[in-house]
Amino acid sequence: MGALDWIFLIVSVLLIIVTLIQGGKSEGASGAITGGGMNVFAKTKERGVDRVLSIVTFILVAVFFLLAILVKVL
Repeated sequence: MGALDWIFLIVSVLLIIVTLIQGGKSEGASGAITGGGMNVFAKTKERGVDRVLSIVTFILVAVFFLLAILVKVL
């Protein structure tokens, strides 16, 4: 395994961890069945830790896709 593969592996694990740390934004299966929480288009702002985790997740996803393309090409 080369250095690029190790970086890809580390970014993948970090992406999984950050995604699991984030709180759920829905009410779960019961809300889907009963129709609860129909404020899908309501304006809600992420604040504090949720915002930071959202930004970190977005950055890790972008790096993940770029590394996936690089690993495939090289």
